[in-house]
Amino acid sequence: MRDTRESRLLLILLVAVAFALITVDIKGGESSPLNGARRTAADVFGPIERGAAGSVDPIARTVRAIRDSGTEESRLNQINAENTELRQKLASSDAATGRTKQLDDLLRTAGTGGYTIKAAQVIAIGAAQGFSWTVTIDAGSDDGLQRDMTVINGQGLVGRVTTVAPTTATVLLATDPGFTAGTRMEGSGEIGFAAGQGQGPLKVELLNGKAQVKPGDRLVTFGSQSGRPFVPGVPVGAVTQVEATPGELTKTVLVQPFVSFTSLDLVGVVVVPPRTDPRDSVLPPSPSPSPTPAPSQPPAPPAVAAAQPSGAPQAQPAQPAASPSGD
Repeated sequence: MRDTRESRLLLILLVAVAFALITVDIKGGESSPLNGARRTAADVFGPIERGAAGSVDPIARTVRAIRDSGTEESRLNQINAENTELRQKLASSDAATGRTKQLDDLLRTAGTGGYTIKAAQVIAIGAAQGFSWTVTIDAGSDDGLQRDMTVINGQGLVGRVTTVAPTTATVLLATDPGFTAGTRMEGSGEIGFAAGQGQGPLKVELLNGKAQVKPGDRLVTFGSQSGRPFVPGVPVGAVTQVEATPGELTKTVLVQPFVSFTSLDLVGVVVVPPRTDPRDSVLPPSPSPSPTPAPSQPPAPPAVAAAQPSGAPQAQPAQPAASPSGD
């Protein structure tokens, strides 16, 4: 319809009529003259509305189901996240207990040896800088670490620092085939060189081919000049086997390390060496041998004769019978 003067007047008239009907309906209340028209409209359009609602209801239910399923899924995800967080808290509690024990052992070892250490945590393990037995720790040059510093834990020698970054460092483990450290036997002081063999025990070449060594004997680090790469007195391991080398100038022994390299966590980097050589004092007390039980005594033999009561006449030895006289 074109916008003409007549169309504008018709629109104004319709609006005025609509307002008048609304006013009459509101003022009439229950007796409104429009109630009849409203009922008639309801009778006519009611079935149409119910049919439309019935056809649309399945779609509405589907939409509600999708919406509710999303809510249930979110709730399940939240529950799973809470359970995961709880498990992590429990695991971290157990880990914290174990880490506290490791830290106590580390501080005890450092205190006994007089080592000033920077504690660090192993954050990665694997090949680095061409080495096959290395770990990465979360301390670096920003913490005062330098290349060729000794790395220990609560049990003994871990390795030495080979590469240093501002916040991390690479440690060459004592089990690496390229690792070598000077050692000294507990008690006798025999000097040797320990080399890594991967997953096997350390191989130690003692300079004295006639050294008296037996399984169970223990070794510590000999130490380097200025304490780098190795400080003295760090426990290395215990002898497990003495190889027969007749006629050789050196003696070869196999040594089981004190450190468990497959479960490294907390370590300490020695940033200041001890003022004096701690010698064997860092080693734990030697296990005392179990006492040999004494042989059982045989039971006493039974008495030959019973004792005579006091005051009783002593038995006289029997006299030989007299030979009969000839009358």
